[in-house]
Amino acid sequence: MKLCFNQATTLENSNLAKDLEYCEKHGYDYIEIRTMDKLPEYLKEKSLEELAEYFETHHIKPLALNALVFFNNRDEAGHKEIIDEFKDMMVKAKALGVKYVVAVPLVTKQKILKDEIKSSCVEILKELSDIAEPYGVKIAVEFVGHPQCTVNTFGQAYDIVETVNRENVGLVFDCFHFHAMGSDLEDLKKADGSKIFILHIDDTEDFPIGFLTDEDRVWPGLGAIDLDGILSTLKEIGYSEVVSVELFRPEYYKLEAEEAIKTAKETTVRAVSRHFEFDAVTIG
Repeated sequence: MKLCFNQATTLENSNLAKDLEYCEKHGYDYIEIRTMDKLPEYLKEKSLEELAEYFETHHIKPLALNALVFFNNRDEAGHKEIIDEFKDMMVKAKALGVKYVVAVPLVTKQKILKDEIKSSCVEILKELSDIAEPYGVKIAVEFVGHPQCTVNTFGQAYDIVETVNRENVGLVFDCFHFHAMGSDLEDLKKADGSKIFILHIDDTEDFPIGFLTDEDRVWPGLGAIDLDGILSTLKEIGYSEVVSVELFRPEYYKLEAEEAIKTAKETTVRAVSRHFEFDAVTIG
């Protein structure tokens, strides 16, 4: 198993340059780069070429651009905006050697029928798949465990990806999102592990289904999520690629960035190593 850092974990107390420095120091293999804020901030002072050179000369590598947000069930103008943004992400992904782009479904108060959600997701993901194919980049769809997200359970997301049926379209499996809307472990047991591209690890305080928000996340192993059940099932279905720690805890944003990055690694390795082996360079 490889270890990755998702920049949401230090959203308010660090930047891309510092995240890279501390992740390199503490033995992370990968980083998920936030395209909404941390990458644009970095590019105000440095170039994409400088970032690519950093990755070429250091152990840590870029795993994903995170994220293409609200890609489905958009109007004509919104759809064009999504396609233009995705094409720009492809250029950046190629320059940096990024493997994945995370795609997040629409979050809305509007009620949309499930058939309409699925139809839109499948159509757009096929279009994105065609655009991404020449670049060698894969699309990782992340269902969001919130009542107002149009794709909010693992079963729903997996059905969409199966229907798309493209090698470069799969899922982000986020433990928090799986738990937050009561996704069924039996659905995961029946899944093809190769359709899961990225594993997000986290934990949460024990609030009821439908009430959880990202701010309720805590360090892996310190909350109410059945991580042992999830991780053992992922292993059974053949997933063993990358685990990326992603938290949005306001209290953790008050920590020094290096302390947060160090603690994120320690808690993740402790929770995951019960089921998977890490490379020696990661845990050394």
